[in-house]
Amino acid sequence: MGTSLIHPTAVIANSAELAPSVEVGAYAVIGEKVKIGSQTVVGPHVVIEGPTEIGTNNRIFPGAVIGLEPQDLKYRGAQSWVKIGDDNLIREYVTINRATDEGEVTFIGNHTLLMAYVHVAHNCVIEDEVVIANNVALAGHVKIQEQATIGGVLGIHQFVQIGKLVMVGGMSRIDRDIPPYLLVAGNPGRVRSLNLIGLQRRGYNDEAISSLKRAYRILYRSGYTLEEALGKLKLLSGSEPLQEFYEFIEDSQQTGRRGLMPGERRSR
Repeated sequence: MGTSLIHPTAVIANSAELAPSVEVGAYAVIGEKVKIGSQTVVGPHVVIEGPTEIGTNNRIFPGAVIGLEPQDLKYRGAQSWVKIGDDNLIREYVTINRATDEGEVTFIGNHTLLMAYVHVAHNCVIEDEVVIANNVALAGHVKIQEQATIGGVLGIHQFVQIGKLVMVGGMSRIDRDIPPYLLVAGNPGRVRSLNLIGLQRRGYNDEAISSLKRAYRILYRSGYTLEEALGKLKLLSGSEPLQEFYEFIEDSQQTGRRGLMPGERRSR
């Protein structure tokens, strides 16, 4: 361990495994069964308990708390995990809890940005390149797919899944699944449109965007029942994004899931 990079007031358990290039700020506390990869910076007053694994080149800002027991009354002391990938920014006072049951994981991928005061509860999964703005609270078992952007000051209900490249407006209420590539806003949250700006910025071609427009109209503008809309979507031929859109909706109908976020009502 490169002791010149560890502030003398930091408290680090003997069993913690820190790569030589890890920096640890003043009054940080790193507990047992914690492993931190190279070039990661742990800021002042950060608390990390294990079992927790953190990859390379992460920046963890002052006051963040990672790897503590889940806030779940079902927790009975199981050895569960937090696992965090590479190149993430975890800003001030973010909290990330371990999973509830033995061997389960709360997971954060790569290149994510969690802004100040985000809470990630037990068993959540956050995939790559996700941005979550300030004061967002994720309840247990929430899954957010890659490249989604979540606006600030909102809550996400337990077991909700949010699809790829979704944009959620700030101060929304998110209590149901959101299929990929959509824009959601409002309290209660409602699907407003495709996330066209996001699709264009990410370089999706005209064919992919056109196929998603057709799918969006079938699901949210046609007046079909969900069963009828799924039948129509299954017959569409098109891009890989279209297939992802269909598969997400089909999967959302499984027992125990929250169902789909409705579209906004249009005045006649």
